[in-house]
Amino acid sequence: MSEKVLIVDDEKDFLDIIAERIRARGMDVSTTTSAEDAIHMVEEKSYDVIIMDFMMPGMNGFQTLKAIKEKKPEVQIILLTGNVLEENRIEAKKLGALDVIEKPPDLKDLIQKIKKAKKAQRTVRGKKSAKRK
Repeated sequence: MSEKVLIVDDEKDFLDIIAERIRARGMDVSTTTSAEDAIHMVEEKSYDVIIMDFMMPGMNGFQTLKAIKEKKPEVQIILLTGNVLEENRIEAKKLGALDVIEKPPDLKDLIQKIKKAKKAQRTVRGKKSAKRK
């Protein structure tokens, strides 16, 4: 089963290019240019991983990360930023991000992280079902 990826970035050209490259690797990709739309999309559809720009108009990466994790704690989130500050990386991981990577991402590295995210999500879902039993 292919990975379900949501990409969130206010830079439309970047969004289109990265989405096309990930689709070319057989993944199911949805996109949006707004953090608020991303939150609504997560409520309506299941994703293995969300790749999200840290700096967007309206809600920033931390705010969006918190909102999504409150609704769907199992979803894995990779934040993209033009300037990776170590304190932001630490804070993002505390809030539940899988990783914070610099834009533009190395595509090979990003694909590996998406696959890692899907495995991590399966682990979280497995633990949830084990708790219910």
